[in-house]
Amino acid sequence: MALRVERFIARGKGNGLRAVGSAATGELLYTGSPLACCVSKNCLSSACHNCFASGSWLLWSCSLMRYFIQKQAWLEHKRECKYFKSLQPRVPPDSVRLAARIIFTLVSSQDLYSIMQHESHLEDMSKEKTEGLAQLASILQLCVAEEARDWSLLPPGLDPIGLIARVTCNCFTISDGELQEIGVGLYPSMSLLNHNCRPNCVMLFEGKTIYLRAIRDIQAQEELTISYTDALFPRAERCRRLQEQYHFLCVCQHCSTAEQDADMLAGDEEAWISLKDAVPRLESLQLEQKWDQILTECQALVGRHGGAVPDRNVYLLRLLDLALDACISLGQFERALLWGRRTLEPYELYYSDPHPARAVQLMRVGKLQRCLGRVDEALETFRQAYDIMKVTHGSDHTLTNELRGSLEEFRAELNCTAARKRR
Repeated sequence: MALRVERFIARGKGNGLRAVGSAATGELLYTGSPLACCVSKNCLSSACHNCFASGSWLLWSCSLMRYFIQKQAWLEHKRECKYFKSLQPRVPPDSVRLAARIIFTLVSSQDLYSIMQHESHLEDMSKEKTEGLAQLASILQLCVAEEARDWSLLPPGLDPIGLIARVTCNCFTISDGELQEIGVGLYPSMSLLNHNCRPNCVMLFEGKTIYLRAIRDIQAQEELTISYTDALFPRAERCRRLQEQYHFLCVCQHCSTAEQDADMLAGDEEAWISLKDAVPRLESLQLEQKWDQILTECQALVGRHGGAVPDRNVYLLRLLDLALDACISLGQFERALLWGRRTLEPYELYYSDPHPARAVQLMRVGKLQRCLGRVDEALETFRQAYDIMKVTHGSDHTLTNELRGSLEEFRAELNCTAARKRR
């Protein structure tokens, strides 16, 4: 495809990307592969370390990594296998494994493009964070000891701490179509995109390939932006996370006006602070898949504070999502639908632009309605999800095709039902 984006200097922001010409809502602006990527630590045994797909027929390559076809990834994996075995039973953090793959790529190809151009922000980091990076850098040096015996093989000025810092500030979380994390990757061109809490673009993945799409009509030479953080955070929380991770203060219109904070923090303050305090522990239980415990605690918290806090409060909304996940995992679909329905109005409020998170939430609720035989409801919910997904995922994405197929099945089923009634 013709080049749709170009690099430029954005006033007050440094490097940025802008549209070469105008683009309509839903248009694909960029697609590309990573310089390097790796499967997340939590997905080591469930995703192919070459194509990032999941499936029951994955084959073990070593004690930690699995592949559909190991031969395709052997040149890359044989290097990792050495340090995986040497560090067992420890598993290096995602940032270290990604940095190691970047080193292997640079040593193999001598392609120095963009690595030194990425910001490390070391000068902006606290002493505590710098010390944490130094620990990661020590692990990185152990990982690549046999491949890069001294750092003279790498670009001048690129040391272990600098590389780790660049990775943590510029890599992207790779997710599947349903926004579940699979891995992390460095996409040099896309790292030039600046942040806005109400962006004009969204990024999705199909396997390791990244796709940048317009979610609003864009004018020629207009800056392209994405959101670095979740929209379901109040202004202060968004700004804190952006400052800690990316070292800048967001001054976008959404943050300047704090226009949605009244809704996000609606209800009795003492009550929603109790919900907020409970979320981190419940999210830890989610990682451990302790669904019974999550559901019990969510029900108790919502029962205790739900009358004082509306569903649009973002901390209550997070509990509704956790309860939904727990019920689905436990096969309690009727109860899951009750929780899921309560999330739809807040999702529409906070994801008012076409957004993949709202499309995926609608699809989840639609699947529950379909499973429970509520065909008319499911058809409408899937239709709403499809209208969004055509923009955010594109018409050719696997998930969009799945949703289109479901809609066609529903319509055929309803037509058959109507025909039988006319007889």
